[in-house]
Amino acid sequence: MKHPPTLTHLFKTTAWLLATTLCTAHAMSLRELQALSQSEPQGENYANYYLAGVMEGAMEAHLKDARHGARPTLCLSGRAPPPTMARRLLDAELQRHPDVYEADMPVQLVLTNALAASYPCK
Repeated sequence: MKHPPTLTHLFKTTAWLLATTLCTAHAMSLRELQALSQSEPQGENYANYYLAGVMEGAMEAHLKDARHGARPTLCLSGRAPPPTMARRLLDAELQRHPDVYEADMPVQLVLTNALAASYPCK
């Protein structure tokens, strides 16, 4: 005979589902970033803050992969860009390749490509 789930079991299951939902963050598209920038008085600041986080995450992911033996795609040589450069890197990449990126592409992709173009490995 199967026992009904206890309150503790239901709580743990609900907490796990909530954590899973929160951890699967939505990747912002270029269109959403532009809409955020134009949305409200603080929209540009929110967008720049998001870009700084994306850039930091991309660099951390690169360093993690390199520590595990992957071929490096970024060669920072101790000169990591400050978070304030994220917007300039993104804009430069979009201007450099205007026909490559579509509005629904994730910001992470464009910024990662911008970092690789700005800090190439020779």
